[in-house]
Amino acid sequence: MAAAAKARAAAAAAAALEVAAVPRDVVLFRHERGRFFRLAGWFCAGQGLFWAYLAHFAFTALRPPPGPGPGVGPDDPLRPRDHKWRLGFTASCLTLGSLIVAAGCLFPLRAVRRVTLLRGGTEVAISTHGPLGLGQGPTFTVPLRHVSCRAHRSEVPAAIPLKVKGRPFFFLLDKRGQLCNPRLFDVTVGAYRKL
Repeated sequence: MAAAAKARAAAAAAAALEVAAVPRDVVLFRHERGRFFRLAGWFCAGQGLFWAYLAHFAFTALRPPPGPGPGVGPDDPLRPRDHKWRLGFTASCLTLGSLIVAAGCLFPLRAVRRVTLLRGGTEVAISTHGPLGLGQGPTFTVPLRHVSCRAHRSEVPAAIPLKVKGRPFFFLLDKRGQLCNPRLFDVTVGAYRKL
């Protein structure tokens, strides 16, 4: 028991010395998927336009008839008989279109493009893609102690979840990305920390 605890403490001390000895910025993870996110952004924008057009059509063209006319009776299921149906369908279309566009804006902001351990080993720069895949996206710097990897990279099938203290949701590191320095990644960004 005591030997195992000493071995773990020695490994942690060696990892701390290795991190403290980083003389320059080191790229730990890289995965450029700008083309994919641009295509997904175009798809989401197209879906947003489609649902907005459908909502406009439902609001303007699907008005109930002013009175009983020829051919429109109680058995005609294609024409609404009151405004609630028309307004509900319009609101549903606008809601669905807005959710698709919001997903297209938020998902690229959570997909990590690059993780860089900055000189000295105490801070990490995380770069993501831009909303709808347009542009480089934000790069922010956080202390290493505020970053926690919720699962080891060998345990997850598709994406490594990365939690940053003070930021909502997880950041996702795609497993198809390139780990430039796997051992240093495991002891710095890839380590689990209680936030």
